[in-house]
Amino acid sequence: MKKYSEMTREELLLEKEALEKEFEEYKKKRLNLDMSRGKPSKAQLDLSNEMMDVLDSDSYFLDETGTDCRNYGILEGIPEAKKLMGAMSEVGPDDMIIYGNSSLNVMFDTLARSWAHGVCGETPWCKLDQKVKWLCPVPGYDRHFRITEYFGLEMINIPMTETGPDMDLVEQYVNNDPMVKGIWCCPKYSNPQGYTYSEETVHRFAALTPAAKDFRIYWDNAYSIHHLYEDEDEQDYLLEILEECRKAGHPDIVFKFISTSKVTFPGSGIAAVAASKKNLEDIKKQLTVQTIGHDKLNQLRHVRFFGNIANMRAHMMRHAEILRPKFELVQKALQDELGELGIANWTNPRGGYFISFDSMDGCAKAIVAKCADAGVKMTPAGATYPYGKDPHDSNIRIAPSFPKERELKKACSIFTLAVRIVSIEKLLGEI
Repeated sequence: MKKYSEMTREELLLEKEALEKEFEEYKKKRLNLDMSRGKPSKAQLDLSNEMMDVLDSDSYFLDETGTDCRNYGILEGIPEAKKLMGAMSEVGPDDMIIYGNSSLNVMFDTLARSWAHGVCGETPWCKLDQKVKWLCPVPGYDRHFRITEYFGLEMINIPMTETGPDMDLVEQYVNNDPMVKGIWCCPKYSNPQGYTYSEETVHRFAALTPAAKDFRIYWDNAYSIHHLYEDEDEQDYLLEILEECRKAGHPDIVFKFISTSKVTFPGSGIAAVAASKKNLEDIKKQLTVQTIGHDKLNQLRHVRFFGNIANMRAHMMRHAEILRPKFELVQKALQDELGELGIANWTNPRGGYFISFDSMDGCAKAIVAKCADAGVKMTPAGATYPYGKDPHDSNIRIAPSFPKERELKKACSIFTLAVRIVSIEKLLGEI
């Protein structure tokens, strides 16, 4: 098939007419399909059902120190959980604090503490005369951006590449502007592109010399073990950031966040933060006021279900067996229906939960709206940029995980039809 850009106006009009007839047939079916968020499917959730049975009324509720996990205490998390989550995070158990179920909550608390009370004795951001600035790799994670927007921080777009954020820009801002206080990072299978930061990128992060003493890298390693293929170490290896920062002589510039939200149950997982001793001591000053301890029974439940990191990794390969066919289905649909038309590009991730799709400029909102007309819910266009403003109106995040494969196939047909119709409208000057 010809590229759309090579077609005459008459050919485009005929193509549009045929596509719209096909699209109308889908609209008549009144479908309700959801590709809006990276939610695990029921089949994935079922993988962890046995975890609900590892504790019962006859269970041994003591941790390895003899503490009764039903009671108050153990602010930093039970030792077994720190070992397991430390192994998942590739850090030692003493490098982390275990929280509740949500790493997003931990990130919000970390930023809120910086805003209200400062970082390690520095001036609270709310008391600064100038506006705090924050670097945001784009396209990126919408919930990251909502946190910084909530606190009124000035968000600065940093373009993403296949090796990570544009580090020339990152260094320019961080090393020279004392009002730049942080950067969001999703370093492994980035949201939404599925990129993994290169060794050079990690080294350059560790070597930053911030103009602000309270600058911190918010290293959200949400998809650290979420591989679709078993050869992850060969193609998607990620250097451990805390160790690299220590080697570079900058141990305090990073907070590393992680959780089991898409490992076990998203609403009932374990979240943690890893950081330097200085940062952890600063965090504990807040925690001693905020809580007497998080849910230790849930920590114990996870430890007894997995036992060790090897079992957790084997568990994630069972997730991959469910997810991989869905990602490959979407990739095939995009290639078969759009690959030769010259109207779009997309990523081919080897892990994580998303595919990043770029349409022709000025088309993303119209594509998402058209999909909604046929019963397919997508992530809102613009969500992958701060303030919901994609300067090119081109990026769309595709989330293949939740629908069943037969539903996903229908959703892909509707999506590719919408892309083709809207692209023709753009070429015809109709939008």
